[in-house]
Amino acid sequence: MNIALFFGSFNPIHHGHLMVAQAVLNQSECQELWFVVSPQNPFKKQASLLHAFDRLDMVERAIADHFQFKSCDLELHLPQPSYTVHTLYQLRERYPQHHFSLVMGGDNLEHFHQWKNYEDILEHHEILVYPRGEQAKSSLWEHPKVQRIQAPFVHLSATYVRDCIRQGQSIRYLVPEALAQFIEAKKFYL
Repeated sequence: MNIALFFGSFNPIHHGHLMVAQAVLNQSECQELWFVVSPQNPFKKQASLLHAFDRLDMVERAIADHFQFKSCDLELHLPQPSYTVHTLYQLRERYPQHHFSLVMGGDNLEHFHQWKNYEDILEHHEILVYPRGEQAKSSLWEHPKVQRIQAPFVHLSATYVRDCIRQGQSIRYLVPEALAQFIEAKKFYL
């Protein structure tokens, strides 16, 4: 089976993530998309990051009604820091029957050459890239393993969702309703 891997902190997952995920399934050969919850991105502040298993729980609640979306907690069990190349190796070892593609925003493709063993990733995996309004500066846009995904450009971020919660504003339509109720019940991000 062809599986797309969407890595992220998902702090929290929101409709922007879900729209990109659906666009990937619509425009690629992938039959499933797995949301790979990352423990800690070294480029993000730890202070506002919920515990990894709370974020995994939120992903599972957000995707519960979509049979092609799955959650993946593999990175939560790997030594830190976790590098994408190591996670991909583990997934290939555990699931040799599957072929994995990596989903990323165009802004990440611009810096992909700085990732640990990025050549190894390109050798074994396709990269499904959704532009985020940036100008294509990287020569990797033309790489045969890179596929451009036309996803809606929605200026929505997890930071915005968290700020709305802290300010007592509604997050209706920003996240799935079941997730909004869960966040409120747990008093996350207050």
